[in-house]
Amino acid sequence: MVLTPGMEFEKVYESKPEDSARHLGSGSLEVFSTPSMIKYMEETARILADNHLEEGKTTVGIHVDIYHMKAAPIGVPIKFRVKLLSVDGKRLVFWVEAWWKDKKLGHGIHERYVIDRESFIKKLEAELHG
Repeated sequence: MVLTPGMEFEKVYESKPEDSARHLGSGSLEVFSTPSMIKYMEETARILADNHLEEGKTTVGIHVDIYHMKAAPIGVPIKFRVKLLSVDGKRLVFWVEAWWKDKKLGHGIHERYVIDRESFIKKLEAELHG
């Protein structure tokens, strides 16, 4: 499997009470939060990448540059669209969007890095234990 620029993927998530700005502390209202929007954008990009990576590989998020432009209530379906813009070695750059009905809630750039699962965890555990 190969990751190539232009690949797209979308997924719908139901916004939950734990996705609210009030619950996460990023605001005082019971509305869909920016941290939750970013979480689902990252997850959707990860799924697109994982669907095209060899066994034992995955990606980790390394950068987000997101605009949250419109509000959405809790308890509604929110569609997330991702498009792979570029592949530079192990670095993947995605265009990400969030939509509620016909309103674009947010968009931006998200970068991920391809890693070997086992090596990544072993390195982290070695750092933890000195």
